[in-house]
Amino acid sequence: MTRITIDPITRIEGHLRIDCEVEGGKVANAWSSGTMWRGIELILKDRDPRDAWVFAQRICGVCTTVHAVTSVRAVENALDLEVPLNAQYIRNLIIAAHGIHDHIVHFYHLTALDWVDIVSALKGSPEGAAKLGASLSDYKLNSIPHMKAVRDKLESFVNSGQLGVFASGYWGHPAMKLPPDVNLLAAAHYLQALEVQRTANKIVTVLGSKTPHIQNLAVGGVANPINPESQSTLTLERLYAIKAWIDELGDFVHNAMMNDVAAVGALYADWTQYGAGVTNYLSVPDLPLDTKGSQFELPGGYIPDADVGQFKAITSYQDAYFRDGVKEAIKHSWYDYAGGADALHPHEGQTNPNYTEFQDDGKYSWIKAPTFHDKRAQVGPLANVLAMYAAGHEPTQRHLTKLIKVASQVAGAEIPLAALHSTIGRIAARAVRCAVLHESLQNQWQLLIDNIGKGDFDTFNRPVFPKGEQRGFGYHEAPRGVLSHWVVIKDGKIDNYQAVVPSTWNAGPRDQNDALGPYEASLLDNPVADPELPLEVLRTVHSFDPCIACAIHMVDAEQRPIVQVKAV
Repeated sequence: MTRITIDPITRIEGHLRIDCEVEGGKVANAWSSGTMWRGIELILKDRDPRDAWVFAQRICGVCTTVHAVTSVRAVENALDLEVPLNAQYIRNLIIAAHGIHDHIVHFYHLTALDWVDIVSALKGSPEGAAKLGASLSDYKLNSIPHMKAVRDKLESFVNSGQLGVFASGYWGHPAMKLPPDVNLLAAAHYLQALEVQRTANKIVTVLGSKTPHIQNLAVGGVANPINPESQSTLTLERLYAIKAWIDELGDFVHNAMMNDVAAVGALYADWTQYGAGVTNYLSVPDLPLDTKGSQFELPGGYIPDADVGQFKAITSYQDAYFRDGVKEAIKHSWYDYAGGADALHPHEGQTNPNYTEFQDDGKYSWIKAPTFHDKRAQVGPLANVLAMYAAGHEPTQRHLTKLIKVASQVAGAEIPLAALHSTIGRIAARAVRCAVLHESLQNQWQLLIDNIGKGDFDTFNRPVFPKGEQRGFGYHEAPRGVLSHWVVIKDGKIDNYQAVVPSTWNAGPRDQNDALGPYEASLLDNPVADPELPLEVLRTVHSFDPCIACAIHMVDAEQRPIVQVKAV
């Protein structure tokens, strides 16, 4: 038996260590370890709840808007505070644009290089790559001149003795098997995606005042004033600029990304047999359509044991099924709970660090182990797409059917829905969700325009904090899955704050019953051709799009500086 330790896992946000035992060319056991401590809960204690979102979105430099939105939702939930429709629509536009940006970056810039051999692309034919692209869609940048320009750029990297952003890849690895023309087409879209993701970020910037770390939120709404008579507010001119960017995004998402993912998935169809792991799927509804958070454009819920027929919907921001179902265990995490509890509900959650060495059978991670009604659950685009499919969400069903159809044509064989329970299925689900979010982005823009047209300019309801204790929770279907913030307010101050984030659900270690977390379970039986070059391990881990900075956060208990930056 061979032990593999990858520390840190790269092309992710934050510090993640993966240990695997490999026997007979397959992973026999696995451990997922977050290697920094998150102390945001202690930072927020005793602060004004209206300020929590500003601090909470600093948990991460990538998942910024998601923490801001979820934090204000948690406080609004505690106060039973309604949010004006305009504010909901503006938040929804930011959420959808950020999600599209995130999914594009994940596929092309964080995970595609596990499947696409950039060096092989040098052997690709511009004519062949353009012909392949034309067979999949009429995307305007699939022309022979574009493909030739990309190949010339890659050659310039090689001739200079460097691969630039493509350095340190597993080029030539036996698990890489795309034809050169496919690699060239994918490399072209990789470079084009660098520009496209900027377009999505423009939408976030205009509506959120900046990105990363938006500035427009407030408990009770948003700080975007609407006044058709003033150029200093959210004007029709700005809104129609956003509409143009939305249209630009659609061309790439629907005609390039969806087909790229389908084609790559089809040519790696054997990877539909690996990486299923935990198949209890949890997602939450999002993009609220009313002031109370009881109607949503995108549905969510729970699917046990990969059985979409057993889907149970989560219906509102007051849903007790979700509220009462979440716990976090620490048997294998570097924390202690007062009283010796194995697992606690987030409202009772504690953040008491207790570091030991890495112990295979003991504590080995700074990430806690969440459970939903005492069972491990996988979160993320796959969980969300399956839930929306099960709920009968027409755009999800349409885009998923389209992707499977294209993949089946490329593979030359029918690909079943069950193939989604896999490493490649998680990547496919991200593309589907990206297409759904683009459609939602169009819908939310129109809803905002129509509501303003009715003469409704409200964007904010002032919160009032009563004496005594209030408890609340906010959730959001973030790009990496279910994100929830939990707050206990006493006499207008935060008494307890806990964030249960997507990469906590997926990257968590074994729970109080020693059940493996989703990363760990998904690695079992994965092939490993060469333990010295464990590309296959990275493929499955990257398919979750890890963001470990959200699951952990670094702080020094003695208040010493962690890092110093000097401007020159």
